[in-house]
Amino acid sequence: MSDGAVTDSPNAAPYRVLARKYRPRSFDDLIGQEAMVRTLSNAFEAGRIPQAWMLTGVRGVGKTTTARILARALNYALPDGSGAPTVKLGEAGVHCDAIMESRHVDVMEMDAASHTGIDDVRQIIDGIRYSPVSARYKVYIIDEVHMLSEKAFNAFLKTLEEPPPHAKFVFATTEIRKVPVTILSRCQRFDLRRVDAAALRAHLAAICAAEAVTFDDEALALIARAAEGSVRDSLSLLDQAIAHGAGNVGVEEVKAMLGLADRGRVIDLFEALMRGDIAAALAELAAQYDAGADPAVVLTDLASFTHLVTRLKLVPEAANDAALTDVERTRGALLAGGLSVRVLSRTWQILVRGLPEVQAAAQPLAAAEMVLVRLAYAADLPSPEEALRSLRDGISGALPGANNGAGSTGGGGNAGGGGARLALAASGAPARSVAAPAMSPAPAARPEMRLARFEDVVALAGERRDIALKAALERDVRLVRYEQGLIELALVPGANAAIVNDLGRRLQEWTGGRWVVALSSDEAAQAVPTLAEVAQARAAERQADARAHPLVQAVLARFPGAIITRVQDVVDAAPVESGAVGDVSDDFALAADDPAPYIDD
Repeated sequence: MSDGAVTDSPNAAPYRVLARKYRPRSFDDLIGQEAMVRTLSNAFEAGRIPQAWMLTGVRGVGKTTTARILARALNYALPDGSGAPTVKLGEAGVHCDAIMESRHVDVMEMDAASHTGIDDVRQIIDGIRYSPVSARYKVYIIDEVHMLSEKAFNAFLKTLEEPPPHAKFVFATTEIRKVPVTILSRCQRFDLRRVDAAALRAHLAAICAAEAVTFDDEALALIARAAEGSVRDSLSLLDQAIAHGAGNVGVEEVKAMLGLADRGRVIDLFEALMRGDIAAALAELAAQYDAGADPAVVLTDLASFTHLVTRLKLVPEAANDAALTDVERTRGALLAGGLSVRVLSRTWQILVRGLPEVQAAAQPLAAAEMVLVRLAYAADLPSPEEALRSLRDGISGALPGANNGAGSTGGGGNAGGGGARLALAASGAPARSVAAPAMSPAPAARPEMRLARFEDVVALAGERRDIALKAALERDVRLVRYEQGLIELALVPGANAAIVNDLGRRLQEWTGGRWVVALSSDEAAQAVPTLAEVAQARAAERQADARAHPLVQAVLARFPGAIITRVQDVVDAAPVESGAVGDVSDDFALAADDPAPYIDD
């Protein structure tokens, strides 16, 4: 009878949870620990077997299981008496079952959390002198070894360094920093890694197939993500999901079980916050809450997506991660192109600081709403550079095109495409918080806004925080003709044609005038560069000019292997004193992360 079958027979085997039923029994069954398995295989084949191992890692990655497999490998013997220590454990040996079930007389397991004193260690030291009863080695497995007392550790030192030939030690711990260095120096250490989400999802799919359970790939991906690299946690969640779905592991069932919000809806909420549309953000949070999502989990998902967008901006290759859904990959990459690192960093800080408030609040939903309000309004704050520039230029009102209405989606973009570019009011607060009623007329009553160049259209999209539109205008549009009220454009291959209608509608809404946006059929238009291509060409030209400068050449010659990481304009630079390496142009400076524009000798 298979495990888990429901029967009234008193002799039926009790149900075993999946974490125990599918516990690895050999090194081939371990997932995500290839480096450790390869090292152990080479050591066993070469006969270089140490006297002690230290296994460390987070919960559920297989520390205790690996210790038992090591004990099995050390004592591997076939019924005919043949066999030697090996990592190739295809056929069960005479000691294998007893060792893996933790009932072998020569393999002692001790939980250091409940046996912390020196007397417990003395029992091991006294018993280690005697030869094993039936196996090749006496193996002592000590779990959570960091819980031993200082005296117990000290008592171990001599025995651990020079144990009898028939004794081996395997230690496991989740707190490696609490283990004395004198113990670590006597052990061969292995750091068991968190299991990759893709490998974990494949493992769960194989178990579902073995259990004849129907499942959805996305549901398994959610479980793998929630397990955070722990195999045991993932199997426990899968067990719960099978029971929750009555034998079917579906996306909605898993979301309801974990209190998760739909990833697409989390991204919708993120976009509303980046636009500063607090009304839409609060409505979306309420809808997710009504659907069963935990407010703290929603904020955690927002922080996770913020981290993902930041990674995609800095390392575009991160989009190839198999653990990402198509929605995260495509929409995340689009947002990464339109948001600056400064805005993403500020968003992350607010979410991380607000999460403990939500978790400890008596009213989690209200606390989460206040975090979102803080986040949406903080997105309107200018960066320090923008604030200084505004003060220097003497700007006292809102920038052109900024919407000062409370709860609006107003604001603007900085050079990186994210955040607002609002001017500072006299009190230092965002302009919309002190604007007089006369400064906030209805959009229909405003005079028509004049946009002299196509670049002004892109800047306006950034100021209104329409990140997707701004990124598309920079990356996908080849401008054929532009004048006030008329834009003729061509699209790069593969671009979304809906941008034509979206742009016309948004411009009419923002400027108060009619705009005609037409798609050109002229093939020659494909030769016109996009704004992104122009920016890349300009950056490459500036890089080449910088490299040709005598000062830069002198620095590169003086420091072999140095590279130019950034070319920046020199603003209000002081003259170079005599004796500097060379002349410095007012156009550029060689810099890495240091904002100083010059390099002196």
